[in-house]
Amino acid sequence: MASRARKSFTMDLSKPIDPGEATLALMRRYEPLGRNGRRQFLSSLALLAGAAPLAAQELVPRTPRTTFTPQHSAKVMEPVNVHEIQAIAQKNVSNMVYEYASGGTEDDRTLLGNLEAFRRTVLRRRVMVDVSQIDTSLDVLGQKLGFPIMVAPASKNRVVPQGDKMAAIGAHGANAIYGIVGNAHAFIEDLTKANQAPRWMASTLGHDTQAETRDWARRNEEAGATWLSVTVDHPVTPNRDNDIRTGFPGYEAGVFRPGTATLTWDYINWMRSGSKLPIVVKGILNGEDALSAVKSGASAIIVSNHGGRAFDGAVPTIIALPECVEAVGGKIPVFLDGGIRRGVDVLKALALGANGVFIGRPHCWGLMAFGPVGVQRVVELLHAELKVAMGLVGAKNLAAINRSMVRMPWEV
Repeated sequence: MASRARKSFTMDLSKPIDPGEATLALMRRYEPLGRNGRRQFLSSLALLAGAAPLAAQELVPRTPRTTFTPQHSAKVMEPVNVHEIQAIAQKNVSNMVYEYASGGTEDDRTLLGNLEAFRRTVLRRRVMVDVSQIDTSLDVLGQKLGFPIMVAPASKNRVVPQGDKMAAIGAHGANAIYGIVGNAHAFIEDLTKANQAPRWMASTLGHDTQAETRDWARRNEEAGATWLSVTVDHPVTPNRDNDIRTGFPGYEAGVFRPGTATLTWDYINWMRSGSKLPIVVKGILNGEDALSAVKSGASAIIVSNHGGRAFDGAVPTIIALPECVEAVGGKIPVFLDGGIRRGVDVLKALALGANGVFIGRPHCWGLMAFGPVGVQRVVELLHAELKVAMGLVGAKNLAAINRSMVRMPWEV
């Protein structure tokens, strides 16, 4: 009977609540139950009194769950991490486009391996360190950066219309280095005139002749590139099963289709013949190739397995990183690409010797979810998470992050 009394007690929460009237209304509901009803009434009243602060919070209109700068709307700020932005991106585009941007090759072992390796790599925190001020700035390859997070080369024109241009605008808003695939001249000049151009790295899968390479390098330097990059882990078109199933153009089952299959270390000299810009080699996964990059005159390397989009079964990037760092021996910067989803992932890479990281899928998801501002927001989220992680691990600046702070899966 007491339960029926509680269920019959309703109030119109759309109007201001008078505590006295609310108490009388509650008492009238229990009065027909006699002595037992009075006891139930007193118990309910005590519970209400104890829960009053929480109840008041529930009755006050909710404010956005994050604080944000005025240039972002509440809609953009609603997702609290990259995973939630990914979910919004998936709803905004067709399954074919989403799978192209998010999937890997064959059984997705490399893609999933990147994520699992980051998950199983853990941090050793130091306490009693003054972390009231966190500094994430760094100088690398002639550039002063506010944080060690850069936007990786990825063809976004196949994801959204003018995707490369839109993502460049977002990278400019975040003040992040932006990797451009192919010919940037179609839009970079317009963005420069509009003061929307980011600092950018021109990236290529390679060319067949030295003349073509020299011309490409010269044109990108003249267009204002910051760095030049060649991706070396994509000599043939991979088996992207998801894209084959969805009918995404350019992929067929069991078809051997060479890319730039003749690429050798001579390509670094070809690039150097056309430009004085720093040259970054992307797609290194072992110490031998890292050392070859140094000997060939590369300015930096990116430890990358193409995000699991090139060779299924490749070593996870965070596992390959220490070997590559050791081989380079501090002669050139080492970056990491592949598997970054959180600021703490960035911290783990830095602790293992990386000078910075590139993000691929996360910024594509930001673009699909919200356009240019989505790219900016993804970078801002990861940067903010990195600062929090540094504070919790006891590192007030990037120089304070070191190998003693991290344990690989087999070291735990």
